[in-house]
Amino acid sequence: MTSPDPQSPGPEPTKPSGPATPQYQDRIYRSPAGLVGGVLLLAIIGWLGLDAVIAGEGRTPWFALATMLLLVPLVVAYTLRPAVYVNDDRLRVRNPFRVIVLPWGEVASLRSAFSNEVVDASGTKYQLWALPVSLRARGKAARHEARAAAAAARAENGERAGRGGGRGRIPGAPPEAPKKAEGDRAMAEMRELHEQRQGVGTAQGEVTVRWAYEIAGPAVAGAVLLVVLLAVG
Repeated sequence: MTSPDPQSPGPEPTKPSGPATPQYQDRIYRSPAGLVGGVLLLAIIGWLGLDAVIAGEGRTPWFALATMLLLVPLVVAYTLRPAVYVNDDRLRVRNPFRVIVLPWGEVASLRSAFSNEVVDASGTKYQLWALPVSLRARGKAARHEARAAAAAARAENGERAGRGGGRGRIPGAPPEAPKKAEGDRAMAEMRELHEQRQGVGTAQGEVTVRWAYEIAGPAVAGAVLLVVLLAVG
C-alpha cells in the first residue's frame, strides 16, 4: 500500500496586474476661475431674488421666482458643472448639458487651439468646457520660458568664461522646467495617457452621450413661466 503524495499548498492569490488594473482613480480637471465665478453669481442671484420674493408686491415675487428658476440652472451648467474625469480606461467629459464618455480606444486626438477639444474615431468633436483656453496664461507661460532660456544661456556662457567668480547657475543644479498654462498642462497629460492606453483591451468600447435633463428641465420651466408671466402681465 502506497501512501498518498503530499499535496503542495495552493498558490497564493496574486494581485491583478497589467492593463486591467487602473493606475489611479479618476483624475478630475476643473476650472478654478469658473468655480469662483459661479459661486459669486449664485450668491448675487440668491440675494436679489430672495429680496424680491420677500419684499416684492404684485407679480414681482413670481417674476423673481421664474427668473431664478431660469438663471440658477444656467449658472450651474456653465460654471460649476463642467469637469473632465480621466482614468486608465476612459475619458469622461461633463459639459453644461451633456456627459460624454469616450474610451481611450475611441479617442482620435486631443486638440488645443482657441478651445480644447477631443475628437473621436468618427470625427465628432466635443469641446472641453472645464479646460478653457487662456491666451493670457499662454503668453505668460511663453514669456517665462523665454526668460528661463535666456538665463540658461547666460549661465552656460558664464561657466565657459570662467568658473571662479561667475554668477551663473549653480553647478549641478537641474535646469528649470518649462512652465505651461494650466489647460495646456492638463491636455499634455491626457495626450500622454491616451498614447499609453489607446491599444489596451480594457480601454475599448463605444462612445456614449447623455443629456443633462436635470439641468435643462428647470431652465426650460423657468423660461416658460417667465414667458407666461410676461404674456399675461
